[in-house]
Amino acid sequence: MHELHGPGSVLKRRTGWVGTLERRKDQVGRTCWSGTADSGTGRVGRPTGRVRRLATPIGILAAVAGAFAYVGSVDPNEPGHYPVCPLLKLTGVLCPGCGGLRSAHAFITGDLGAALEANAIATVGYFLFAAVWVLWLVRAWRGQPLRIGLAPVWWWGVGAVLLIFTVVRNLPFGSALAP
Repeated sequence: MHELHGPGSVLKRRTGWVGTLERRKDQVGRTCWSGTADSGTGRVGRPTGRVRRLATPIGILAAVAGAFAYVGSVDPNEPGHYPVCPLLKLTGVLCPGCGGLRSAHAFITGDLGAALEANAIATVGYFLFAAVWVLWLVRAWRGQPLRIGLAPVWWWGVGAVLLIFTVVRNLPFGSALAP
């Protein structure tokens, strides 16, 4: 909002950061700015609402795509590129994430079978992430918040699946789940 007022020539501008800024001349004739805080609905020089809402999901996708691109280009099957799992190194027990980098490498190179063999839970997680990300993007586009309210029983179920997966992959009959 730009307004000019009479002989004092006061310019008001809504900034969205601090509210309204006013430029005016003081008693000596110097130009000065003063501001008032308000809701700042008019934003000057800031992205529109839709662009701001889409920035976070697109930024997250860019970070995940960058990580997958790196893992796709630097093969975790070759020793020395990535650190060893601390739990595996200290105890010899495979954690639920062991084989995740190999799974991501196989997934990004298009070998879904090898991705499932390296870490089935991680591979399922890639598809779950993609589904939640698409939901997030659609809701952000519509101006709706992403609210995924899961009952505690679902969280306990996820924990139970991860625990069972970890135990079974460390037993002799579950060696098919080991990377």
